[in-house]
Parts: sequence; structure tokens; C-alpha cells
Amino acid sequence: MFVLDSRLQQDTIALGDFALSRLLLMNDAQFPWFILVPRREDVSEIFQLAPEEQQMLWREATGLAEVLKDTFKADKMNVANLGNVVSQLHMHVIVRRRDDAAWPGPVWGKVTPRPYTADELQVLRAKLRMVLGDDFRFEQE
Repeated sequence: MFVLDSRLQQDTIALGDFALSRLLLMNDAQFPWFILVPRREDVSEIFQLAPEEQQMLWREATGLAEVLKDTFKADKMNVANLGNVVSQLHMHVIVRRRDDAAWPGPVWGKVTPRPYTADELQVLRAKLRMVLGDDFRFEQE
């Protein structure tokens, strides 16, 4: 049974689900920072997924990155799978802009997170509703 890591639960807002992955939003309004978590039990590495699931994860990550780049006018998209702190397999998809608080360095630990306000979250969800396809199911708000 799939259970989301407690650290991810604590630091993110659940947005919904793709075919394979849960889509989370890092609760830091300074960066449009999304996280894909395959809904599979006890998986910490991409190679632990079945080959077709590996391909599906990459399709979800690259499709999401493409949509986010245009929607949030990114200068660069950062897509990463690290797992040094949270071992549960998850893929970061982060919109980067030359004027963001951490540019050009990584977003991890650079600045104190600023949680989303209810209004900011509503605007972000509205943007995503316009650009995410039928293969995405939004979480109940």
C-alpha cells in the first residue's frame, strides 16, 4: 500500500494524481516547485520501478516540465531525483527564473521558505487547471 513519506506530507501540498505519480507542491511560494511521487510501495530508486513505469515517470516529469516552463515563464527547468534526505522515490520539477532568490544555485536551503497564502494557492491551482490534461485528476480542495 502506497504511503507518502511524512517529510513530504509535512513540506508539501497535494495537488492530485497522474496515472503513476502523485503531484505535490512544495509549500514555498518563492519557487513554483513541484514533486512527482510514484504511488508505489517501498521504492527508492527509479530502477526499482517496472520498465514501463520508469518510462511513465519520465513522460510525466518531462510533460509537466514542458507545461510549467510555458505557464510560469521559466528561464530554466530543474528536474532532479536525489533522495538523500527523503528516500522515497520522488522527482523534483522546479521552475527557475534568473530573478529568483536562489539563482543560479540550487533552491535547497538557500532562503527561508515562505508558505503559500490561500489566495496564491487558488491562483496556482487555477493556472494548472488550464494546462494539465485529462490524464491528471485534481485532489479535492
